[in-house]
Amino acid sequence: MVEKKFRFEFFRQDLAAGFVVFLVALPLCLGIALASGVDPIAGIITGIVAGLLVSVLSGSELSVSGPAAGLTVTVIHGQQAIGSFEGLLVATALSGVFQILFGGLRAGLLATFFPTSVIKGMLAGIGIIIAFKQIPHAIGWHQEVELEESIFCLLPGSCAHSTTGSFMESLSDLSLIPLLVSVLSIVLLIFWERSAAKGSQFFKLFPGALAAVLLGVALNYVVGSVSPELMLHKDAGQLVDLPRLSGVFDLFDGGPTLSSKWLLDPTVWSTAITIALIGSIETLLCLEATDKLDPLRRVSRPNRELIAQGIGNITAGCLGGIPMTSVIVRSSANIYAGGRTRLSGFIHGLFLLVSVLALPGLLTRIPLAALAAVLILVGYKLANVKLIASQYRAGMDQFLPFAVTAISVVSFDLLSGVAIGTLVGLLVVLKMNYHSAFSLIRDDNQFYLRFAKDVSFLQKVSIKKALARIPDNSTVFIDGGGAMFIDYDILEIIEDFRRSSVDRKIEVNVRNLNPVKSAISA
Repeated sequence: MVEKKFRFEFFRQDLAAGFVVFLVALPLCLGIALASGVDPIAGIITGIVAGLLVSVLSGSELSVSGPAAGLTVTVIHGQQAIGSFEGLLVATALSGVFQILFGGLRAGLLATFFPTSVIKGMLAGIGIIIAFKQIPHAIGWHQEVELEESIFCLLPGSCAHSTTGSFMESLSDLSLIPLLVSVLSIVLLIFWERSAAKGSQFFKLFPGALAAVLLGVALNYVVGSVSPELMLHKDAGQLVDLPRLSGVFDLFDGGPTLSSKWLLDPTVWSTAITIALIGSIETLLCLEATDKLDPLRRVSRPNRELIAQGIGNITAGCLGGIPMTSVIVRSSANIYAGGRTRLSGFIHGLFLLVSVLALPGLLTRIPLAALAAVLILVGYKLANVKLIASQYRAGMDQFLPFAVTAISVVSFDLLSGVAIGTLVGLLVVLKMNYHSAFSLIRDDNQFYLRFAKDVSFLQKVSIKKALARIPDNSTVFIDGGGAMFIDYDILEIIEDFRRSSVDRKIEVNVRNLNPVKSAISA
């Protein structure tokens, strides 16, 4: 499958880029695991597997994989539906089997079957949910946050405890220090991104997410020095909690132990299919974006990438990690840092492994409020004002499916949102075709009926009405030259009109309606 694993002629550039990607990935692995409602170590495991395994097998030289914000809602819903993290791990491994099958069947064009507006709406809805659900962590709520698949839980019985209720309860337990950490972290992140946008190399290369995390650690240390009783503590659920590890094997002993039990659960299989579909679509979209950023203009192999992702998810699920996809944030950081080959992705995975083994004490000092600030900004990027404005300017045929998908994802769940958005997109397309498939122009007592595009049975009623309104003693020109396809039902309507026109003294002239362009060519 892999002709040549590594090329070392760009080793220096790949080493530097791998370290930068590691700095970007570390807080995101922890934060996305937090947003997914699982232990932070699960995000680290997935990042390590993505770096050390998927980078080697990938269909792209520069794509970097890991835990993805786009799958957080799916993971939350899957774990709740299955009722066990162990069952979720089995679903993650099974999703990898489906992805390998997708790649083997050459389904690399899977993402093209969904309208771009629907995909953007899905990501916007996910962004809103991610940001909203970090508020309890950002304000230091001391209780366990019960995460749901949607915010408003409009379907009765689908939610055990609405996130809106959790949010309102958390406001009554507001804590000053976490709020200070999260607010200052958000301010720092905004400043960092604006400085990077102005061209500062330091702000471009050193990730803002890591700066926010370090700021949170430093603020908590200062607070502890001045007033120990206000300091954030792991026992209060305010700091990252990682298990004590004595070696590499301890890191990967969290896999499922009763796989056969979960393989008989239909909910596990449906969750696996959902993870595979959404993860594959997100990966393929990221691959397209990465190819556009690649300075060497290389073209990735999507089917090979799906197989690599599948192997990665099987491994992650068996070792205790959450699902992965190719991630544009890490991939773009890799490119901007000077990465040239897949070696940079492998190096980032190696750094993740070393950090969790050698620096566990430092990682457990990270405030959850700092990670919440990072995720709130991630959520905003997925659903920002500029995106909404650009979709609106693109026209209602783009904005309506986008808005409906985003609102449905937030109000119901991910699959329902995508299904509703896709249906709306299809209806919009049908409506556009319905009104633009033909035109009827009148010039005194002469009428010109011209087909402008493919004409299906959907236009039967409107064409019948248009022909019925033509008065007696008229002349009608019917031209099918603008259509590549004309449905048999439409041809029957025209033929019936020609026969009835004799009694109505209507002269009918037909052009370009030969059998080659029609559905009756057989």
